[in-house]
Amino acid sequence: MKKYLITGLLIWIPLAITFMVLAWIVNTLDQIILWLPEGVQPKVMFGFNIPGVGLVLSVLIVLATGLVAANVLGQKLVQVWEAVLARIPVVKSIYYSVKQVSDTLFSSNGQAFRKALLVQYPREGAWTIAFLTGKPGGDAAQHLAGDYVSVYVPTTPNPTSGFFLMMPAADVIELEMSVDEALKYIISMGVVAPAPRRLNERPALLNE
Repeated sequence: MKKYLITGLLIWIPLAITFMVLAWIVNTLDQIILWLPEGVQPKVMFGFNIPGVGLVLSVLIVLATGLVAANVLGQKLVQVWEAVLARIPVVKSIYYSVKQVSDTLFSSNGQAFRKALLVQYPREGAWTIAFLTGKPGGDAAQHLAGDYVSVYVPTTPNPTSGFFLMMPAADVIELEMSVDEALKYIISMGVVAPAPRRLNERPALLNE
C-alpha cells in the first residue's frame, strides 16, 4: 500500500505544482487587462472573464516592443526614453542596474550562465555547482593577482538566490553538462543527476 501511495504522489505532485505555477503566471499576466478601457475588457464585452487573454496580450506587447526597437526609429525612441530616465536620480540607479544585468544575461554573445562549473564552496573539500558569469572587472580586478573568473553559486532548491564569488581559474572545473542540466541538478537537490557525456574523461580545468 505504501509503495502505491508513494508512486501516486510522485506522479501527482509534479503535475499539481506545474499547474499551480502556470495558473499563477496566467492570473498574474491577466491583470494587464485592467489597463484596457473598461468597454473593451472581456468581462464587460462577454459577461465573463476569459483566462489567458492577459497572457496573449502580454506576449503581443513584448513582440511589438521588440519589433519597434529593432529598427532605427525604435532605437532612437529607446535612446530618448533612456535619456529621460537618466534625469531621475533614484529611477536612474535602479533602471541601469537592472538593464546591465539583463543585457548580460540575455546577450547572444555574452558569457553569463553559458557554462556549468564545479567549485569548492563554502570550504575546501566541499564541492558544489556554479555558473560562469565572466571575469572580475573594475577596481576589484586590480587587487587580484593571476587569472580569476567570476562565478555565481546558486542556492538549493531556489537557484534565484545565491552568492557571487571571484575565484582563481585554476580552482574551477568546467563540467560536461549544459546549464539546463545543471539547474535541474541543483533544483532537485542532487536527485536528478545528468548522465555523464564522457565516461572516460575527467572534466577539464577552465582555461578561458
